[in-house]
Amino acid sequence: MLNHRSFFCIAVLSFTALAQQVGQPTLKPGFDVNSIDRSANPCSDFYQYSCGNWIAANPVPPDQAAWSRFNVLAERNRAVLKDILETSMAKKNIPSGEQKIADYYAACMDEKDIDEKGTAPLEPELKRISAIAEKGALIEEAIRLQRMGANVMFHFGSTQDYKNSSEVIGDLDQGGLGLPERDYYFKDDAKAVETRKKYVAHLKKVFELLGSSSEKAELQAKAVMSIETSLAKGALDRVSRRDPAKTYHRMDVRQVAQLTPSVDWNKYFVSMGAPKIENLNVSVPDFMKQLESTIQATSLDDWKSYLTVHYVRVSADFLPSAFVNENFDFYGKTLTGAKELKARWKRCVQATDSDLPELLGRKYVELTFGKEGKDRTLRMVHEIENAMEKDIQALDWMTPATKQRALDKLRLVTNKIGYPEKWKTYDGLAIRRDDPLGNGLRANEWQFKERLAKIGKPVDMNEWYMSPPTVNAYYNPLQNNINFPAGILQPPFYDNQLDDAVNYGGIGAVVGHELTHGFDDQGRQFDGKGNLSDWWTEQDAKEFKERAGCIDKEYSGFTAVGDLKVNGKLTLGENAADNGGLRLAYMALMEDLAGKTVAKIDGYTPQQRFFLGWGQIWCSNQTPESTRLRTLTDPHSPGRYRVNGTVSNMLEFQRAFSCSAGQPMVRENACRVW
Repeated sequence: MLNHRSFFCIAVLSFTALAQQVGQPTLKPGFDVNSIDRSANPCSDFYQYSCGNWIAANPVPPDQAAWSRFNVLAERNRAVLKDILETSMAKKNIPSGEQKIADYYAACMDEKDIDEKGTAPLEPELKRISAIAEKGALIEEAIRLQRMGANVMFHFGSTQDYKNSSEVIGDLDQGGLGLPERDYYFKDDAKAVETRKKYVAHLKKVFELLGSSSEKAELQAKAVMSIETSLAKGALDRVSRRDPAKTYHRMDVRQVAQLTPSVDWNKYFVSMGAPKIENLNVSVPDFMKQLESTIQATSLDDWKSYLTVHYVRVSADFLPSAFVNENFDFYGKTLTGAKELKARWKRCVQATDSDLPELLGRKYVELTFGKEGKDRTLRMVHEIENAMEKDIQALDWMTPATKQRALDKLRLVTNKIGYPEKWKTYDGLAIRRDDPLGNGLRANEWQFKERLAKIGKPVDMNEWYMSPPTVNAYYNPLQNNINFPAGILQPPFYDNQLDDAVNYGGIGAVVGHELTHGFDDQGRQFDGKGNLSDWWTEQDAKEFKERAGCIDKEYSGFTAVGDLKVNGKLTLGENAADNGGLRLAYMALMEDLAGKTVAKIDGYTPQQRFFLGWGQIWCSNQTPESTRLRTLTDPHSPGRYRVNGTVSNMLEFQRAFSCSAGQPMVRENACRVW
């Protein structure tokens, strides 16, 4: 499990794929003038103008919660992965790495064998849980389950030390919840109450599938809900976790023991297989205190129910159809609004990419991405970096001292493009063609061991935290680098058949977005070496917060779905990055076009095509349930506001489309940080 609070991404994406079937949405991935709704006024609603025809032609498919240009590209990538896996399955005498992905995928696809085995693969661990005789043994079982990837009680892993980024230390964090985040347990609106009821019903059904009577299953479900609600009381919400100062508390083991005396931490760390730990980060000390209270107040039988259901949840992808369908019924239908379970092959491609990302990713890169693509992207990255340097130098609100420190940090940013320089081989990970559940759990444990082994060692600056086929990108503040997997360096983000204006509006804005994350409300708190450090003067920090506050207020006024507003504080970093990134890409394009005479294409100027390139990467449809879920948990705004929110702040857009004061895409008090 990645320490997600450290990575700021262009988008949060699920693996949403769609088979190319009759009557299903178009899969044309790139920029398309036919997607434009010319009946709309670009100065009134630029998102509708850019995407209106695409939206009308692309309803959400029944097996999806959302369908967007991201998803179209992800589907194309997924089709490539499927071909790789099916080709590998049919081979004989292949290299061990390729054999691993072939066997993993083949085992996952054998639904008939999985159904015939029933719950037998679960039984050894379920018996261990059932045999727990006293509370002292709870942690021993939690250790086993955590190593297998189960989200029980709390999270333990590794992280770079926020104040000494060259050091990797242990990290204790909140965890153990089954609902998306802590506020789901406490909100009192009708939708939240309904969701909790459905969650308890889901838990009850899981226990019934395991053989409990209806009466016992109901008691077990309520016990799990009680434990999770108790743990949630000590957890931070998503907005609070955006402040790195609130999740950094370096302690020695003795101090940790004072928070949670029921746990023998020295024994825990040894049993987990961690290197010797004397100091570590405790992300949320109040959560560890609440864990202690929950341990003391909860019966042993209730804890057994809790461990059982979380073990089943981490195993769900490789269990008989009844478990898979029940898991989808709550986490798919209820939470996201998807109507149908994805095809088996899609789920197995996703699982392979998740558990063996660099083995499968290496094959993907060989087929889709070469040195030319890497060099081409790097050239654009350097152009955007040059634009940001000029932007910083021209700021009228920042003092010279802080400007210099900002420039120093910018010049230390490193770039990772496409794929890792050195590929992981997953030595020691056993993959068997007849053991899908074992493969998944062993892969989880292999990755867990790998993370713990980093503690006390130098930071690997070349490591990637996304697989190469992923349609996404991220900035890592602890390493001060920006990362662009090969999966996103394709249409609609970059298309070598199109003009520069569209590409700058697509991948150029993505590059600028990630670069701006180094200077958003979170990223600005880290210096050029990745250390949590206050390098701002008091006056400059005040000026920054005022400008960031404008963005917070702007986006908080947007309605996501029904009466639910966008959370301006939760989405502040991503909104600031969208606004800064689009402006930087525009500056770079204008630098590139300086002195050139460029004719209109499809009736649009380069400036107009730049903004259309930006608008069209966010074309999407979404179920109301998915929109609600993302609004409550996702630090990214809905696509409509990623488009309209940014362009309404840019005089350059208003000039490009001859917008007038008073029109919706012309904000009277435009927001700007960078």
